[in-house]
Amino acid sequence: MKPKLIVHGGAWNIPTELETDHIRGVKQAVEKIYPQLENGISALDAVESAVNILEENPVFDAGRGAFLNENGEIELDAIIMDGATLNFGAVAAIQNILHPASVARSVMEYTEHCFLVGHGAQIFARKMEIPELDPQALLTEREKAFYEKIKTDSQFHTRQPFDQQPMGTVGAVALDKNDNLAAATSTGGTPRKMAGRVGDTPIAGAGAYADNQSAGVSATGWGESILKVLLSKTVCDLLKDLPLQKAVQSSIKILEQRVNGLGGVIAISKDGEYGLAHNTPKMAFAYVDEDGKSISGIRSRE
Repeated sequence: MKPKLIVHGGAWNIPTELETDHIRGVKQAVEKIYPQLENGISALDAVESAVNILEENPVFDAGRGAFLNENGEIELDAIIMDGATLNFGAVAAIQNILHPASVARSVMEYTEHCFLVGHGAQIFARKMEIPELDPQALLTEREKAFYEKIKTDSQFHTRQPFDQQPMGTVGAVALDKNDNLAAATSTGGTPRKMAGRVGDTPIAGAGAYADNQSAGVSATGWGESILKVLLSKTVCDLLKDLPLQKAVQSSIKILEQRVNGLGGVIAISKDGEYGLAHNTPKMAFAYVDEDGKSISGIRSRE
C-alpha cells in the first residue's frame, strides 16, 4: 500500500481574502513531507514534521501566530500518537516553544509518562534542549490587535471565533510503508481563554487518536465540545459499522446534535482511505492522492 498523508489548518470561518494563505500553508506541509514518506520515514516522523511546518506558519493558531489567553500570553497544547503501540505524548499550557508537537514526541519517547503540563512541561523541554524563544517571537501583530479588541468585551465567549475568525488548530495524519498510522495535533487554543485552560487538542481520543486496527484521526474546532464526545476516538469506533467517510460525517453529526459542537476531522483508515468532515463554515486541508499528486483547498460546509 502506498503511504498516505493528510493535514488540516483548522475548521473555522476563513475570509475569502485569506484563503490563499491557508491553502499555501497546508499544501507546503504535504508537498515537503510526502516525498520523505515515499522514501521510508515513519508515520510518526511524518506527522511531527508536517505539524512543525504548520506551527512555524503565522497563518495558523499553533506555535507562531497562536491566540493570546486572558493575560495576554501564549499557551500551547499538542499531542502525537503512534497507531502501532497506542503510545502517545502530550503537553499543555507550555509557553515560548515554537514546536510543542516535538515536545510531545519527546514526552512519548523519553519518559514513562504520556502527558506533561505547565511548568513541568517547560522544564522537560529545557532538559530535552528544545529551543525556548522570546515570547515576542511567537506573537503576531494580528493576534495582538485582536486581543486588544476583545480583552474587555463582556459579550465575548469562546465559541464565537469558530464562527468569525480566520485561524485554526493544525494537525496531520499519516500511513507509512509499514502500514503504521500516526496522528498529531497542535494548537494555541481559543482566544482570551482562561490561563491554564486545556482544550481537546492534547487529549488522546479527543484532539487526536491513532490505532493501526482502525484509523488515525486529527480533530479541530471548539475544544470544549470536542472533549465531550471524544471526537477522534468516536471516528475510530464508528468504523466498526461504517466506511471511513461515513464515519467522519457521522462523528460530526454526533458533535453537533449531542453538544451543539463545532469542529472538523481528518482521518486515514488502516486500509489507506481518506476522510474529511466538518460543520464549521470552512476547513483548510491538503492530502496526496493515489497518483502522488497533492490536493489542497478550502472545503465549505455542505
